[in-house]
Amino acid sequence: MFYPLTIRDFIDRAETVYPDRIAVVDEPDQPAESWGEITYAEMARRARSQAATLDEMGVPVGGRVAIVSHNSARFLTSFFGVSGWGRVLVPVNFRLSVPEVRYIIEHSGAEVLMVDPALKHLADEIDCKRTFVLGEDDDKIWGSSAEPEPWEGDEAATATINYTSGTTARPKGVQLTHRNNWLNATVFGWQASVDDRDVYLHTLPMFHANGWGHPFTATGVGAKHIVLRQVDGTEILKRIEEHGVTYMCAAPAVVAAALDGAKDWDGPIPGADTVRIIVAGAPPPTRTIERVREELGWEFIQIYGLTETTPLLTMSRMREEWDDLDAHEQARLLGRAGAPALGVRIMIDDEGEVLAQSNHNLESYWENPEATEEAQADNWFHTGDGGTFEDGYVSIADRKKDVIITGGENVSSIEVEDALMSHDAVTEVAVIGIPDEKWGEMVTALVVLDPEAGDVSAEELIAHCRENLAGYKCPKRIEFRDELARTATGKLQKFKLREEFWKDSERQVN
Repeated sequence: MFYPLTIRDFIDRAETVYPDRIAVVDEPDQPAESWGEITYAEMARRARSQAATLDEMGVPVGGRVAIVSHNSARFLTSFFGVSGWGRVLVPVNFRLSVPEVRYIIEHSGAEVLMVDPALKHLADEIDCKRTFVLGEDDDKIWGSSAEPEPWEGDEAATATINYTSGTTARPKGVQLTHRNNWLNATVFGWQASVDDRDVYLHTLPMFHANGWGHPFTATGVGAKHIVLRQVDGTEILKRIEEHGVTYMCAAPAVVAAALDGAKDWDGPIPGADTVRIIVAGAPPPTRTIERVREELGWEFIQIYGLTETTPLLTMSRMREEWDDLDAHEQARLLGRAGAPALGVRIMIDDEGEVLAQSNHNLESYWENPEATEEAQADNWFHTGDGGTFEDGYVSIADRKKDVIITGGENVSSIEVEDALMSHDAVTEVAVIGIPDEKWGEMVTALVVLDPEAGDVSAEELIAHCRENLAGYKCPKRIEFRDELARTATGKLQKFKLREEFWKDSERQVN
C-alpha cells in the first residue's frame, strides 16, 4: 500500500485525536479582530471552509494563493486551508517593499492575494485577480459552509513556494513539495522532542521557510500554538509565563531580545528548566549560548539549513557525552551547526562548500531551471556555505554565496548594490556583511562617488534604497571610498574588502 504524505495529515490527526483541545491562542493586539482561542476541531472546520471557498472561486489544484501577513491564527490556518486541498501557498515576507511584493505575486502567478490589515495599501498597489484583507474579508475567505472538493493527494506536488534572496538581484521561488514539508516537520519534531504536552510560541515569522515547519509539527501532535505578532523580549517572557510556553524557534536577534528583556524582569525568569529555544540564521557567539543557558535557564538547540532544505539539515543539541564538560566547552560545542538530521547526508567538496542530500531538499526553483540545475548539480544541494564536517558535526566557517544574513533574514548583496547604483552620484559600490552583536551581520556599503556629484550623505543613499527595498535590506552603515579593490580583470575582490572588518574573527560568518 502506498499512501501519499500531505500537509493535511497534520490537521486531520489533530482534529481526530485532539478535537476539543485549544489549537491556537491568537495575537490579542492586532489590527484585525483576534480569533482568540479556537480548538483543533474549529481550526480544521475553518481550513475546510477556506478550501471550499477556493473551490467556489474556481482556483484549481496547483493554483497559487499568496499571503502577506504578520503571524496570526488566520495565517496558521491557511497552511492547511490552501495547501491541504492541493493549492500552493505563497507566504510573502511582510517587510518587503511594494515593488518586491509585486514581483513575487507576478512571478508566482498567484491568483489570490490575502494581506494583513496593516498592509491594506497592497490591495490598491498590486494587481491580482482576487485580493482580500484579512479580518475585513473573513466572510469571503472562510465563509463557505460546503465541504471542499476531494483531493486525492500527491506528495510530489508543490505545497508552498517560498521566495528567498540569494546570489541574484531577484528572489527565487523555492518549490517545496508535500513530501519535503511532511518529512521536515516530522524529523524536526522528533529530534526536538516535540509532543502533545508542548506549547509553541511563534516568535519566528510564519513566512520564514513556513515557520521552519513547526506550524505542521506542533499541529500534528496537538501542541498549543501561541501567536506573537511582533517580537519583543519582555513580551516573550510574558507569553511564556502566561501560557506555559515550552519551546520556540528564533533567529539570533530574538535571542538577544529575550536576554535584554530578562535584565529588567522582576522575579524568576519564566521557563527556566522547561523552555527550549531552537536557533538558526547564523551561529551565535559562544558567550551568547552560555548566557541563554545560565541567565535564562533555557535549553539551547541550534539547527542549520536553508529555505531550499525546508530547512532542517543539521542539529546541535546537548548530549550525554558532554555532561562532564564545563559550561563554556558545552556552549562551544553547541555553537557548531550540528550533526546531520535523520535522512540527511553531508559532504564537503574540494572548494570547502557544504553539500547536502536530503528528502527535505527543494523540488526546484519556480520557473528557473538554470538556477535549479546549478543548485542541485551532481544530485547534491549546494548550500553556498563554506565549512567543515568533522566527528559527525558541521561547522560553518564562511559564506561562499554573496549573501548577508542579518537578523535571520537573507539579503542579496547584489540586490542592494543595484539599488545604490541607481543613484546618480554613485559610480562604484560593494555591499558586504560585517560582524554585529545585535543583527549577526550588518549590511554595509562601501561607496565610490562621482567627484562631480557634490555633497551626498550616507543618509541620502539609505533613503534612496528604501524606495525599492525592504528596510532590513538597506545598508545600516555606509563608508565612502576613493576606490575599491579589484582584480586585473576588474572584478571586485570582496574578500579583501571584508578583511578589515573580519580580521579578529575566527570564522567569516557571525
